[in-house]
Amino acid sequence: MNMRVISAITLLCLIWGSLWGLVKHSLHVFPPFLFISVRLILAGFTLMLVQCVLKKSILPKYHEWPRLIVLSVLVCFGFYATQTFAMQFVDSGLSAVLVFTMPIFIAVLAHYFLNEHLSRQKVFGLILGALGLIAILWPQLHHLKLNVSLLGQALLIVSGLFWAISTIYIKKYFATYDKIKLTIWQFLMGGIVMFICALKFESVQLGVWLYPLNESVLLYVAIVGTGFAFALWNWIVSQVDTFIASISIMCIPILSLFFGAMVWHEMLTINIIMGAIFILLGIMMSSLKMKSKNTGLQQATCHK
Repeated sequence: MNMRVISAITLLCLIWGSLWGLVKHSLHVFPPFLFISVRLILAGFTLMLVQCVLKKSILPKYHEWPRLIVLSVLVCFGFYATQTFAMQFVDSGLSAVLVFTMPIFIAVLAHYFLNEHLSRQKVFGLILGALGLIAILWPQLHHLKLNVSLLGQALLIVSGLFWAISTIYIKKYFATYDKIKLTIWQFLMGGIVMFICALKFESVQLGVWLYPLNESVLLYVAIVGTGFAFALWNWIVSQVDTFIASISIMCIPILSLFFGAMVWHEMLTINIIMGAIFILLGIMMSSLKMKSKNTGLQQATCHK
């Protein structure tokens, strides 16, 4: 990876590492689907303004719309909506750990859809990751009963799966596409549909939305943490191998656990710590052979 990619990954880790607690805070004051829809719409329109300043095209071509719609559904409803709903019942640090099982899913999906070989080393990494999930979920699995906490944790894993699917989809169909324009429309289409549904089913209390602190958090989450960061992520995916890109941001759940404990006073149980260690070891184990075997593929991707 060159210095531009390394710098982008470092910046992305810092932004997303600090974001989870702010999202958790926002869910205490905003209705979940109204919050996520406003977040996506603000991010989309901010990036549209950036695109105008850069004097680049905004409207996609006619034949691009079907795939953009599919991507919008995957990102807005599969990833963001599922994640936001689930975070109402799960601490921010633990949420990040569960969503960042995404590289494990990518290892499997890339094998079938991007011709990235699923080696025995990766399989061993997947087993470690699965053990990590079991460790985290063990208190619920040990006394199995359906509750909102277990449901939330399961949905966060599903959110990570949808993130992996959308990442594979971007790599396969939008590798050379304008990443700002791509992010604009995947957010706006899904965000507007979600906003209409949220207005129908959720209450709107203007006082909450006009409170300065809440406004500041919402603007940061939407503009920096969603619009800028996701456009940056889409660019990173286009520059390097998908699995390498996902591995490179694995310090984010660690940062989220740290911020969750230090700033938001979230409890770190032994199950969460052990589970996080197993997941990270699994992802690192899965990545090691990938780097050596696919150097040529990575270099070819970087020169596209």
